[in-house]
Amino acid sequence: MNDRIIYLDNNATTPVADEVLQAMIPFLKEQFFNPSSTYPQARKAAEAVEAARESVARLLGAGSKSEIIFNGGATEGNNSAIWGAARANPARRHVITTAVEHPAVLEVVREMEREGFRATYLPVNRHGMLDAADLIRAIQDDTAVVSIMHANNETGVIFPIGELAALVKKVDPDVVFHTDATQTAGKMRLDLQGELKNVDLLTISGHKLHAPKGVGAMFVRRGSRWRPWQLGGHQERGRRAGTENVASIVGLGAAARLVMTHPNHSTAMRDRLEKAIKDQIPNLFINGEGAPRLANTTNVAFEFVEGESILLALNDHGICVSSGSACTSGSLDPSHVLKAMAVPFTAAHGSLRISTSMFSTDDEIDAVIDVLPTVIARLRAISPYWDVRTNSPRTDVDIFIQGKYR
Repeated sequence: MNDRIIYLDNNATTPVADEVLQAMIPFLKEQFFNPSSTYPQARKAAEAVEAARESVARLLGAGSKSEIIFNGGATEGNNSAIWGAARANPARRHVITTAVEHPAVLEVVREMEREGFRATYLPVNRHGMLDAADLIRAIQDDTAVVSIMHANNETGVIFPIGELAALVKKVDPDVVFHTDATQTAGKMRLDLQGELKNVDLLTISGHKLHAPKGVGAMFVRRGSRWRPWQLGGHQERGRRAGTENVASIVGLGAAARLVMTHPNHSTAMRDRLEKAIKDQIPNLFINGEGAPRLANTTNVAFEFVEGESILLALNDHGICVSSGSACTSGSLDPSHVLKAMAVPFTAAHGSLRISTSMFSTDDEIDAVIDVLPTVIARLRAISPYWDVRTNSPRTDVDIFIQGKYR
C-alpha cells in the first residue's frame, strides 16, 4: 500500500481549503452565538451569515443576496426546489427531468410518481447530450416543474441550461425551471442575471467547492412560484426553518470568495490525461467526448474489466478515484448515466471517473498515466474475453453477434 495519497475524486467531495477552515474556527469557538438572538453578542454571527450570503450571491451572479437560502446541501435543495415548485402549483401534476440526473433529483421525481404525478425522463445521446426538441415536446398543459442538471456529475457533460430554460419559458412562462448546479458552481462562470436569467431555482453544495459537508444554498428568483419545504421557524426569511449552521455558512462564503479569485480549471490537464490513456490503452471510451464538458472531469470506460477492480488496484498505489457517483458506488449495477448513453455492456462495468480540483497537480496526473496502463493490462490478462497475445478482444467467444457487441 502506497503511503502517499493522490486524491482525484473531487466530484465526490473536495478537501476543505485552509482559508475556509480559518474563517470557520471563530464561529465554532468564541463566536458560537445563535444569529437569531437579540442581544448584541450575537450580532457578529448574524452579520457573518449575511456576508456569506452576499458572497454566494456574487458567485452565482444573482441579482440580490435575498434570493439566496442556506440549507444542508444540494440533496435538501433539490428536494426543496422540486417539491416546493409542485406545491406552489397544485393544479399541475407533471414534471420533466432527464435520465442522467443525480439520484437526489431522480428519487424525488420517482416519489412524486408514487404520489400521483406524471413524469417525463428526457433521453440523452451517445455523447450524453439532450435534444432540445425532446424537451419542447415533453411540456404539457399541466407541467409544474422542469429539473435539468447544469453538468453531469459522472461524465462532466454540460447542458445548455440558459437555452433550455429560455425554451421552456417561451412555451409556458408558468413552468418553474430548476437546475442542479452542484458540479458547476466554482468550476465555471454562473450568471443568473444574464445567461441563466430564465432559471427560477438553482441549487449548490458546499463540499464540492472546498467548503465543509452539510451546507449548501438554493437560489430562488424573486417572484418564482415556490413554497418552503422545511417549516418550523422564521430563519431564512421563513423559507427554511432551523437554526443556522453559522460556521459552515461562513465556510461556504469563504469558499465562494476563494473560487471566484482562483483561476478557472484548465482543460490542459484533462486533455493530457485523456490523450495519454488513449495512446497507451486500447478498447476504451471517453464518455462524453465530443460534448461540452467540465474541464476537471474525465470519465473513461475500459472494455472487459471491472471498475471496482481498477479502483482497488489504483488505490494500492495511493490513487483515489471513483467509478461514478459516490452516492451509488455501493451498487453492482452499471451506472444509470452510462446506460442512458448506450455505452456498450462490455465497457459499462469498467468505468472510471477522475476529477481534479484547484489543488491538483501535474505530478498527480503523471502518476495516473504511469500506473493505469499496467493496471488495465494486468486485469485484462485474467479476463476470459481478452487475448493477451494480440492485446485485443478474443473473437472466439460468444460476445460478438454479426460483428457487434451484445
